[in-house]
Amino acid sequence: MKSATRSTVGARNRKRMLQAFLATLCLAVTLLAACSGADSAGDGRVSAVSPPDVSRPDEFGPFDVGHTSFVAVDASRGARSIPIDVWYPVDPGTAGAAELTTLPLAPGIGLKSERAFEDVSVSERPNQPLVIFSHGYGGTNKQSIDLMEMLASHGFVVASPEHVGNSQSDRGDSFDEAAANRVPDVSFVIDAMTARSRDAGDAFAGRVDGERVSVVGHSFGGMTAIGSAAGWAGAQPDPRVIAIVAISAVIDGTMQLDERTGPNAGFTSSQLERIEIPVLLMGGTADINVPIANNDLAFEQLTRASSVEKVSIIGANHNHFTAVCTFGELLLTLGLAEDQWANIGAADLLGPYRSACGPGAFPIDEANRLENLFTVAFLKQHQVGDDRYGWYLAAKGVADEAAVEIESR
Repeated sequence: MKSATRSTVGARNRKRMLQAFLATLCLAVTLLAACSGADSAGDGRVSAVSPPDVSRPDEFGPFDVGHTSFVAVDASRGARSIPIDVWYPVDPGTAGAAELTTLPLAPGIGLKSERAFEDVSVSERPNQPLVIFSHGYGGTNKQSIDLMEMLASHGFVVASPEHVGNSQSDRGDSFDEAAANRVPDVSFVIDAMTARSRDAGDAFAGRVDGERVSVVGHSFGGMTAIGSAAGWAGAQPDPRVIAIVAISAVIDGTMQLDERTGPNAGFTSSQLERIEIPVLLMGGTADINVPIANNDLAFEQLTRASSVEKVSIIGANHNHFTAVCTFGELLLTLGLAEDQWANIGAADLLGPYRSACGPGAFPIDEANRLENLFTVAFLKQHQVGDDRYGWYLAAKGVADEAAVEIESR
């Protein structure tokens, strides 16, 4: 087992807005960085002074992005019908004059992508890495559009199911019912995408590697990611999952701030000790919905995981890891003032929008960039096997990130 190392390092010449927000912190960590001079992450990984010659994980990658959606029916669970959105790599220059995707958010309201083309040809590369994204409690599978498109541009096929019964459009399940469906939903989506890859007449024929999968999730979706590797709510872990990213996830059920309690509201140490695959834990230090201490607990109890990265975004809250500002600004652009959101079924958006996008909030663009950076780098290293991306998770890689605290084991 590698020894735990911690690096908290400061930024130089960061954006003026971020400097103002983190002025005191910047001073402290800049002094720390100046005294360090280390060229190693301290856990056995070499950390070069300059970035590796790879596509930066916080910038769009070499592929164009496609999007499609379909509905798959799980006959083994009472004909459970699951809508699935898929973002995928497209070989440059092949999209032609295809239409950009418009994602439906509410009746009569759609969000037009600036990058993803609808139903264009999937990149011809065989066996592309598959990522399953799991949304938050009662949320939408379109909650993290920027991350989906970023991953696709870097070569990942991203399938995002709507967890029926625990989604924005259908909240009929109790907490325990929703938990019991989560990991089976993930496994079923892996099955569905693998079946499409095996179908010679399908657009994804031969394009998906269904045996080396990662799961990424936010909030309740982060619990889903952990459950896919540890087992959860009666479901066994899926052995095809080889890496997980849990963002703002509840680990300790006693830390929750609402009425959700019971055996499925968190994970026991014995559950976490079952996980042997690489894990990325991410969260914001200003999160009052799911305190970041959950990640501290998991970091200590993931004793058998082959690699654990714990990334804390200093000043971000629970809602910074979603497209909440994009959604809210779309409504305002359409002439729907905040006091009208309840009339279109968007009342639940108001609080998150104000907390993540209002005056004094941590810059949302910076939060999304950091989420993209660490997720892409982690999956490139641990799912694809490109160790050069480990630089972005090591001391030198985060040396200019004022708002980042990272701990690795």
